[in-house]
Amino acid sequence: MKPPIHVDRHSLILQMVLSFMALALLTAVAVGIPAILLIRRQVESEAWAQVDQGQQTAQVFYTAQQRAINDLARLTSQRPSIPLLLSQGQEEPLADYLETLQEETELDLLIICDSDQNPVSQTGTAVFANLCRLPDPTGLHTFSPEEATAPVWMLAAHPIGDETADWGTVIAGTALDDDFVHQMTAQTGLQHTLFVNELPVASSLPGSAAARHAAIRQPVHTAVAQNLTSPATLLLNGRPYNSSRLPLDAPGLADEAALDVADIAATERRHTWTLAGSVLLVTLIGSALSVGMARRIGRPLTDLTRAATAIQKGELDTSLSISSPISELTQVSQALESARIELRRALLELQAEKAWTERLLEAITEGIVVLDEDGRITFFSPGAERITGYNQDEALNQEADTLFQLVDSGESFSRSIPLPGQQGKIRLNTPDGRHPIMAVTSARLSPPAAGKSGLVLVLRDVSDAEMVHQLLGSFLANITHEFRTPLSALAASTELLLDQAPDLNQAEMQELLNALYLGIVSLQTLIDNLLESASLEAGRFRVYPRPADLGQIIAEATHMMRPLQDKYGQRLVIQLPAAIPQVQADARRTVQVLVNLLSNAIKYSPDDTEISLSAELENSWARVSVADRGPGVPTGQQAALFERFVHYGAEESKSRQGVGLGLPVVKAIIEAHGGQVGVDNRPGGGSVFWFTLPTINEQGTK
Repeated sequence: MKPPIHVDRHSLILQMVLSFMALALLTAVAVGIPAILLIRRQVESEAWAQVDQGQQTAQVFYTAQQRAINDLARLTSQRPSIPLLLSQGQEEPLADYLETLQEETELDLLIICDSDQNPVSQTGTAVFANLCRLPDPTGLHTFSPEEATAPVWMLAAHPIGDETADWGTVIAGTALDDDFVHQMTAQTGLQHTLFVNELPVASSLPGSAAARHAAIRQPVHTAVAQNLTSPATLLLNGRPYNSSRLPLDAPGLADEAALDVADIAATERRHTWTLAGSVLLVTLIGSALSVGMARRIGRPLTDLTRAATAIQKGELDTSLSISSPISELTQVSQALESARIELRRALLELQAEKAWTERLLEAITEGIVVLDEDGRITFFSPGAERITGYNQDEALNQEADTLFQLVDSGESFSRSIPLPGQQGKIRLNTPDGRHPIMAVTSARLSPPAAGKSGLVLVLRDVSDAEMVHQLLGSFLANITHEFRTPLSALAASTELLLDQAPDLNQAEMQELLNALYLGIVSLQTLIDNLLESASLEAGRFRVYPRPADLGQIIAEATHMMRPLQDKYGQRLVIQLPAAIPQVQADARRTVQVLVNLLSNAIKYSPDDTEISLSAELENSWARVSVADRGPGVPTGQQAALFERFVHYGAEESKSRQGVGLGLPVVKAIIEAHGGQVGVDNRPGGGSVFWFTLPTINEQGTK
């Protein structure tokens, strides 16, 4: 076998490879770098040219807006109704007339000034300064927050009527606010921000003026931006902008136009990477030509060395068969290949047996613990790790009495182990603070590796079964009471009606009928919750959303609960928006949700208190809230409140019993609609239970 070939750094092959690579790299760089610089300068020039064009368009837009306001002021002053109303001193009709004119002209402000420069009538956005006394109202003006709600105004003034009578002046104005700069953005294609004394007051940038105030501004002194006024770059929310400021007619007032250059920068980077990729491709092609010769010389030995190194690392899938004109090298490779195949087969068999054993132990949910004759742990299964919270490294070689501590028991763990063939129950302390109940069985075992007789323990976590047993008993007791109470009331009321109906007056008859109605509503609510809970448990729960009137749903639920509310002297305050939205909901089940929430609010609120039911719009969702003055819900228990059989504040309520199904049913119904449900603590005491439903817009879509 020939010795390995070592390539000397002075060898011809290496010199050829390095020469070809250097030549290809230098050629590509010499062409690529100037092209990249040219593209960058061209893109930058076009971006600043767009800013310049946008500023010129903005100047034209301001001039056009001022001219339009001047025309509107002149047309308004020539209306014959204004002198007539002024001459008659009819201020209210004049104000109404101005309001109509404002709506027609879409102006933000109309003011009538008398000949003494005092305002006679004004409509539109509040301006507290006396504009009638401005020396020259026409043009741009800035005001402080105490003088106007908007800091910048474009005004125009024109005398009323003709020159024969001095009726005063009409002042028309438009606020240069966020809406105005958004209109300008639509005209120029740039983002605009108005500055008053270097403070942004209106902006079309994302986040408005407050976001612009937080932007990072860096002045620009490059030649491509020398024709612009105060050119600068901005960094707002991670996006770059090119900007320039246009001084306006009012003192301290300027319009900053900003061009989002993120996409332009991305295009520049894309072109740069394209050229860089081309440079790399040319370099690789040149390198490939030079490397081809070297690969033909030492390929067989290189392949054999690589395969042997892979086997050394445990990678037995790499074949050792190589093609070589040297017979000895071929024989060595064939012998190594046979050894690799045999070693791989034996390793796969061992891995399969190990995997089968591990899967078997992991599939056993019970924990298996082996103790030696001294009570030390010699084996700790994955199941034991899951149910005890200890990992295998912590448990092995530890005394069982030291590792396993019983809850509320003075006995040691070993004394609590049942005899072989029997079963016992113990409650353990775990590292995560739980106290699971374990069913323990034991058996004597002498594993081959142990050498001595040991004890095998099988631990099974029966905490859930014990909890279910307790919950089932509590549920049966509560459901019995929940049925017995309304049935007893129904029986008593019915018996009185049968026996004394002729002798009862109208008020007594109404009281008995209310009692019957309350009993029926209570049974209906309980049965509905039981049926929905059974549907949830069986996986058959469904809702059928369709367009529904939220106001009608609220009215039906409050009507059902009114007698129970009157029984305890409670007041229900309903707060709904002016336009009650339609929701995409199952109306019957949504009424059930409100009945459950109102029933809880009545149950847990003191007598003679106020319960609030409100609805509001949040984007495309309707949020309905029921607020009470009950004991409230601790923050740590709010999430668990919507689980089955969970109660809260029962010791303070009018009824200490309850099945614990109402709120889980509420959660299931609302989440089936795609909404959310939750509870918050109410300021001043009490709770606010809320849920959301999807609304339907004017086109009938969600």
